[in-house]
Amino acid sequence: MNYEATVRELSSSFGDWWKKGFDAPEMTSGLRPYTAMFSPVRVNSVTLKNRLVMAPMGNISMCEENGRPNAKMLKYFEERAKGGVGLITTGLVPTSFGIDSSLIERGKLSYFPRIDRSRTVLAGWRDLSAMCHAHGAAVFVQLTPGLGRVGNPQCLVDQLRFPRSSSLNPSWYMKEVPCLPLTDLELDLIIKKTGQAAADGKACDIDGVYLHGHEGYLLEQMTNPAFNRRLIGKYAKYEAFGIELVREIRRRVGPKYPIMYRIDLTLALNATYGRRMRSVSPLNKFSNERTCQQTLTYMRHLVEAGVDMFDVDIGCYDNWWLPHPPSSMPSGCYLDIAEIAKKYFADHGIKSNAGFPVPVVAVGKLGYPDLAEKALRDGKCDLVMLGRPLLADPELPNKAFSGSVSEIRPCIGCQEGCLNEFVKGGHPQCAVNPRTAFEEEFPAEIPKAPVKKNVAVIGAGPAGITACEVLIARGHKVDLYEKRDRVGGEVIPGSAAKIKYEMKNYLTYLEGVVARLKKSRDFKLITGTEATAEMLKDKGYDAIITASGARQCRPAADGAESPDHLFATDVLEHPELLDKAEDIVIVGGGTVGCETAYMLAYEYGKRVSVVEMGRFMMNGSCTANRGHLIHYLEKVDVELINCARVTKINPGSVEITVNIGTGTPDPYNTWSPVLPENVENPLEKLRPVLDEYENRELRADRVVFATGVRPDSELYYDCVRAEAAPEIYNIGDSFIGGNVHTAVRSAYRKALTV
Repeated sequence: MNYEATVRELSSSFGDWWKKGFDAPEMTSGLRPYTAMFSPVRVNSVTLKNRLVMAPMGNISMCEENGRPNAKMLKYFEERAKGGVGLITTGLVPTSFGIDSSLIERGKLSYFPRIDRSRTVLAGWRDLSAMCHAHGAAVFVQLTPGLGRVGNPQCLVDQLRFPRSSSLNPSWYMKEVPCLPLTDLELDLIIKKTGQAAADGKACDIDGVYLHGHEGYLLEQMTNPAFNRRLIGKYAKYEAFGIELVREIRRRVGPKYPIMYRIDLTLALNATYGRRMRSVSPLNKFSNERTCQQTLTYMRHLVEAGVDMFDVDIGCYDNWWLPHPPSSMPSGCYLDIAEIAKKYFADHGIKSNAGFPVPVVAVGKLGYPDLAEKALRDGKCDLVMLGRPLLADPELPNKAFSGSVSEIRPCIGCQEGCLNEFVKGGHPQCAVNPRTAFEEEFPAEIPKAPVKKNVAVIGAGPAGITACEVLIARGHKVDLYEKRDRVGGEVIPGSAAKIKYEMKNYLTYLEGVVARLKKSRDFKLITGTEATAEMLKDKGYDAIITASGARQCRPAADGAESPDHLFATDVLEHPELLDKAEDIVIVGGGTVGCETAYMLAYEYGKRVSVVEMGRFMMNGSCTANRGHLIHYLEKVDVELINCARVTKINPGSVEITVNIGTGTPDPYNTWSPVLPENVENPLEKLRPVLDEYENRELRADRVVFATGVRPDSELYYDCVRAEAAPEIYNIGDSFIGGNVHTAVRSAYRKALTV
């Protein structure tokens, strides 16, 4: 089998995947009862009650300053154990403190949980295992030997220490910063420390150890010739470090303790970037990546050294959407990858040292019970790994087993809470589940209000519906007003494109919530009605909550006020408005603008240009979501123009001025990240942006605006001026224009206080 060709074909299908055999799944229960999903499986000496595994998601800032798991982290994991998952894996726990300086911040603190520090942290791990065991879930601790080139390069400024890697590799965050090679002695010490961490985990009643060997972290850097270009020493052979690491762990924990390994079948850099691998820095350093066949051979050797189970995907930081498939990627995207590994083990009769077949865990947007069950029944994998779906709904396993599949709250793939939140300085959360990582603060059962109130909620988007759900649970009487004839708010246009199928599932979920609320005599839905302050005052409500959304903004350019121009939300909901247009200019290269361009190019065959004032397209979006869209927009010849300003909109054309000076970022760059605005790159002065402007005129049959929104708080202030109720609150986009995450989070918290 030509594995490399298979990966190239798979990678090429991720642009228009709906034409390439991938379906857009829904929360259906056609294969229930889920006999495969809820059958036991043995991993060495541990029997898992079912085939569902909680994926490792970094527990960033969910620990005390000494690294001990705190109440937030403990309750977060207990919630998923209660939800019925068979195996819980923790987020990455580094074992290379004192060697990998990128793990430490100012004040000698770290935002990572630790198990290597001292006995002061072990109590937290013992509590974690006890909590999960009480609900029948096993726990594996994910150990990582370090971050290497994907660690925080600020250690160079804060500690005057270079980040470290397998060889002289550039930092992913700041390619000007070199990561110095670790010595053999330092690597020996990391192996020893990891073995000790595994032994400590076993002593804490944790059921197994899980090695973090994918995605371009230090273990990947040591075991992949793309990053390990060492010429001498015992770790010059790319398999050596991983094999020695597993042997040391096996020596410390004994023969019966499960060892799991997370690996990518390939970095898929050559499959992703093709010719750029030879011409673009730093990609040109990494072209000699481990082949799929080499990975399979390495996996065989890992089994011989003591590994019991694998989960397999593809990709790394430099094509970050692959290991973190966003909303725009298809579900079940890596089932073929898992099947390759599973078939290899079967064909070669490979069994673990305990004498069992080596289970292969499938990953990649498998949070739909029918999809997961089919993968197991078809023999593509032995277990199914769920990450973000268990953040969105910890009860997913229980609901699937009991037949309440339609009530599962779906992940929308935005990665705003689970990834972007901690990138910006917070801790992992979830856009659609306001309790995620707040379980220690918000009990599962919403407390009743001391006084029943008559409450009006205006706006039936995510914020308004979330507020109603909480208010009804608290015992209030609620009227929900919506000016449209259906609920959903901006989720309606936001779910129109084929790549937004998960948002469409979320819209179905919101409609289901409202349908359940309508069964209460205390709830009333009033659609097709635009509420006013006078009307609400006449009703005599005790409290009013405005969740009336945001208003679209127009750019400041001559001709922008013409009613002939459309907003992106209009186009998403009514693409027929552009039936007669072939050349379309989208003004605004944020997430909405690029998603609109994607739909118009891939679904309707339009020629599209996107004009963005800022330096970067989709600035502020999660790196994975941004990378996938931009990479495949380039493949379909959508012109992305950054550092550009629209000066005039004419009939049939758009005039712009563009900075083409040296240092202007490549708008198609998906191999380097956009740093958060509060993080300054002190080395950017080495490549300053020089101003050199050029005037251009773009052909445009129609112009579409995606230039942001501003809060529509007019109703709130009208109500305040009219004293329409004793209590008046403003939430969601009508307070601060944002996204589903900010809307749901604010609505839930505010409604708990009414």
